[in-house]
Amino acid sequence: MRHLLLATTAALALSATAASAEEGMWTFDNFPIARANQTLGTNIDQAWLDRVRLSSVRFGGCSAGIVSNAGLVLTNNHCVATCVANLSTPDVNYAATGFTPRTREEELRCPGGSAEILTDITDVTDRVKAAGAGLTGQAFTRARDAEIGRIEQEACQGAADRRCQVVSLYRGGQFKLYAYKRYTDVRLAWAPEDRAATFGGDLDNFSFPRFSIDAALIRLYENGQPVATPTHFVWNDDRPVTGTPVFVSGSPGATQRLLTQDQLATVRDVVLPLDQLIASELRGRLVRFAAESEQNAFMAMDPIVGLENTYKRGLGRMRALTDAGFMSRRAEAEADFRARVAADTAIASAAADPWGALSAVQPSVRELYVPMALLEGGTGVGTTAPGGGSVLFAYARTLVRAAQERARPSAERLPEFGDARLGQVENGLMAQRPVYPELEQVRMEWWLSKTREWLTVDDPRVRTLLGAEAPEGLSARLVEGSTLADPAVRRALWDGGLEAIQASDDPLIQWMLSIQDVTRGVRSEWEARVQAPTEQASERLAAARFAAYGDSVYPDATGTLRLTYGLIEGSDVPGQRFNGFTTFDGLWDRATGAAPFDVAPKLLAARATIDGDTVLNMTVSSDTIGGSSGSPVVNEAGEIVGANFDSTVLTQRNAYGYDRDVNRSVIVTTGAVTTALRDVYGMQRLVEELGAD
Repeated sequence: MRHLLLATTAALALSATAASAEEGMWTFDNFPIARANQTLGTNIDQAWLDRVRLSSVRFGGCSAGIVSNAGLVLTNNHCVATCVANLSTPDVNYAATGFTPRTREEELRCPGGSAEILTDITDVTDRVKAAGAGLTGQAFTRARDAEIGRIEQEACQGAADRRCQVVSLYRGGQFKLYAYKRYTDVRLAWAPEDRAATFGGDLDNFSFPRFSIDAALIRLYENGQPVATPTHFVWNDDRPVTGTPVFVSGSPGATQRLLTQDQLATVRDVVLPLDQLIASELRGRLVRFAAESEQNAFMAMDPIVGLENTYKRGLGRMRALTDAGFMSRRAEAEADFRARVAADTAIASAAADPWGALSAVQPSVRELYVPMALLEGGTGVGTTAPGGGSVLFAYARTLVRAAQERARPSAERLPEFGDARLGQVENGLMAQRPVYPELEQVRMEWWLSKTREWLTVDDPRVRTLLGAEAPEGLSARLVEGSTLADPAVRRALWDGGLEAIQASDDPLIQWMLSIQDVTRGVRSEWEARVQAPTEQASERLAAARFAAYGDSVYPDATGTLRLTYGLIEGSDVPGQRFNGFTTFDGLWDRATGAAPFDVAPKLLAARATIDGDTVLNMTVSSDTIGGSSGSPVVNEAGEIVGANFDSTVLTQRNAYGYDRDVNRSVIVTTGAVTTALRDVYGMQRLVEELGAD
């Protein structure tokens, strides 16, 4: 492996010259060890990287780190919020009380929860590219999808405890097979009161100073027993020091730094406006629903928090794309890249003007994004999803699609239903989680009404969706008549295949069958007019980037494990000036007693026993993004000193380019977790397991 200093940034950063030292969400098979050591003054090596990788966990859409030899894992409280909600009832609400099991035997399984550890990375670029050679349009995407499915199936051979995923890196420049050890029995070991983890509420979200114990512990189980994990992070709850170098290991969701300026203009003009309006309007609908009763408030709590995060994240990104200075620096970087390509005849000839090709696709993206996002999802550029987040809608669509696709050979299916991925689909579908009809009705009604509004009443796809019914009546009929909340019903339909699906009298199943031509048609058009030409042009762009800059560039985030690094430090830019630490004394000072600045009851009751000078949260100049939540923050010795849980609102521009002046990740410290476990929640057995003071 070559470890080169990153002398230029191509289209990756805000400068057309040298990249900032801490920039980059690096894959573990191309991490710049020499550069990191030179920048930080550290002395890590490949063995250190391997230990960090094998101690890092992907948990749902979050990240986490193993912290004991018995499968104990540290992540964020907001990463277990859905688990907490699924385990709670209005009478036993763990979000309000915290979850504090006295023994391991009382740790509860998270419905549908799964955790993964990356074990191997294999280059399969040549094989994937060969599958699509000479093809265009949907034939190109389907041929590649089929080959990817074969690679995944060959690698994992249907093993229930493994997951194999072919990942596109550099937007088609490379394809890597990621193999994971997979655990489907994940149990909640500790979660604080929600008010302790979310102190300050939405007002403090994506900001600093923060005063949140946004941490939780889960445990990996296999065959009914805790997993033995001899490779794990050592717990270090010493007081953090400004200037200390740290590494952040996690699975950042998605960045768009490699997009061209024309592609980003579409994100600014089409994608973000829809996503922001959708998130804000649905949040308003759920806030009104929650205000109607305590029961409704309980049901809507977790969805509202998620929507608030989505909206504020989008707000930060919109500010970046409308910041003339930010976009000018990106334009300069692109101009430098294009000049380097144009200066070399061979590179320019092979690239065949990928910028022009991607520009030519944008009218189709602008035309098709809204129907694709609302009816099918999976655009890769936005967050809007069909069904409005309805659990019943997701069950019905999965059952119908899976039955239809399983009737075909694996290589001819939609990729998400290939043999290598069916086990994961089935596990998620069969998980026992609560379904609230009242909340389902709100979500479905809202989504149907918004789809009609955005696509217009006269759109034939809307007519198929609604028939002669109104959104209010149709959603009520579908939700009230469906029995899909019952796991036994879902099991029977899954096992019965297409015949059982077609014979079902469940109104939601029958309605889902009736709209498949419409939704599949939208997807097919997107694949032919957007996905295929975008992937082909992006592949040429990636090849040109490698030719111009070598392998010392990093790929966009793709939800795969990455390692980034930085220093523990504050910030001193307009709109973001703070030192790098907050303490429990600061929490008491900030508290007013009124929401959202009311201290959680158990935390407040323990005030006299807590050392007020203990650091609660800190900031780090690391390169992170959504999906990095829960990422272990590790020092040179491989000791865990905290968990990433947020970043500042200015850092949301990180989706499009790293800016060292403003990029700050917000970390809950291990010292705060030790204090909470020992002094607030009486979890001495976990303190001892961690080897904490």
